[in-house]
Amino acid sequence: MTISPIDDSQRTAARVAGFAYLITFATVVYVNFGIHDRLIVAGNSAETARNILAHERLFRIGIAGDLIYCAGVVVLLTALYVILKPVNRGLALLAAFWRLVWVLMWLVMTLNLFDALRLLRGADYLRAFEAERLQALARLYLGTRFDYYYVGLLFGALASTVCGYLWFKSRYIPRALAAFGVISSAFCVACTFVFYISPNFDKIVNLWWFDTPMGIFDIALSFWLLFKGLRPSGAAEARAQAGAV
Repeated sequence: MTISPIDDSQRTAARVAGFAYLITFATVVYVNFGIHDRLIVAGNSAETARNILAHERLFRIGIAGDLIYCAGVVVLLTALYVILKPVNRGLALLAAFWRLVWVLMWLVMTLNLFDALRLLRGADYLRAFEAERLQALARLYLGTRFDYYYVGLLFGALASTVCGYLWFKSRYIPRALAAFGVISSAFCVACTFVFYISPNFDKIVNLWWFDTPMGIFDIALSFWLLFKGLRPSGAAEARAQAGAV
């Protein structure tokens, strides 16, 4: 397939994608490490309940942050589709769909936070249950976020792998950077899939290493798109020079 010259919509989409990458990354880091890790105590339902009820506003800010993150990823997948559609429309659409699955998993995670908060606040129809049971149920909802995350991560990594291949094929960004994107994303796919089958796999490869290389690629790509933009592919550049002659 011949790649057409870069148009203004692609250049605009590249800037949008760069901003979306950075905004979503900053949002998810703040929500997870600045809020969730502060309030949720592993293995202690009672302490977790006390923290959430004592800082309910902060907990709700975390929920709002998760929703902002989801909206940002939808913007990102749209921008990436606009950029990569001329390279291969079918694969660009597949990557967008897989990233949408990732967003849907994140939305389910966010809904679980609402369910946990409802249990802890003890609505009238929940008074038939003991406080300890409500706390345990709330902790169950909070704990299932872990499973939803790694289900969604598989699809997010698949999307990133496909996009990395399209970046490599297009030459819109340096091929070394695109190759790193393919390798890091494929590594995340493999680790996540093995983790489903063997839960003890995290003793061999730490969970942090599943998606950290892919995250480094995303950050590097976002800065490239913001400050360098898209560069013409070899084929398109040759045609443009021939047309000028």
